[in-house]
Amino acid sequence: MLLQLLTAHPTAIVSILKGTPPWVWGLLAALLALGISQLSDRQTALGRVVIMLVAMLGLSLYGMTSAFGSSGQWGAVMLAWMLAAVMAVALVLTLSPASATRFDAPTRSFAVPGSVVPLLLILGIFMTKYVVGVELALQPAAVRDAAFALPVGMLYGAFSGNFIARAARLLRLAVGKDRAGASTSVLTA
Repeated sequence: MLLQLLTAHPTAIVSILKGTPPWVWGLLAALLALGISQLSDRQTALGRVVIMLVAMLGLSLYGMTSAFGSSGQWGAVMLAWMLAAVMAVALVLTLSPASATRFDAPTRSFAVPGSVVPLLLILGIFMTKYVVGVELALQPAAVRDAAFALPVGMLYGAFSGNFIARAARLLRLAVGKDRAGASTSVLTA
C-alpha cells in the first residue's frame, strides 16, 4: 500500500515524514554516525565486535517482534528469519576478511580496513523497520498477511546473517583459523 500511495501521491511522503516521532530521527542520526565511523580504517576491540553484533541482532529481532509478535505470524516469520540468516551466514563465511584485517592478541583488538558494508547493513535494518512500521500504520491487516510478513522476516534475517558472519570471520581470525593475507573480498570485515 505504501508504494502505491507514494506512486499515486508522491507528496504523501511529507505527511509520513512529519508524522514520524522525533526519537526516530535521533536513532537514525546515531546509526548513521556508527555506520560512517566504519568507512575508515580503524582499530576495534573484540568486545566492540560482539556489542555491535548484539545491537544489530537486537534491532532486527525488535523489528520483527514489534511488527508480528501478536499477529499469529510470529512462528512463520521467525522461521523465515532463521532460514535467511543461515543462508546469509553460509554465503558470507565463504568470503575471507580483507587482507589488511589483522588481530593483535596482546591488545585484543582488530585492525580493520574501512568498508561501506556496515553502513549499508545498518541502514537496511533501519529502513526495513521504518517502512514496515509505516506500512502497518496504513494497513494494519497486513500484519496477518503471510505474503507481507514472510518476506519481511527474510529481509531481517538476511541483514542479521550478514552481521553474524562478519563477526564470526573476525572471531575466527582472533583464534587463528583465518589465514593472514587471505584474498580481499568486496564484503570486507
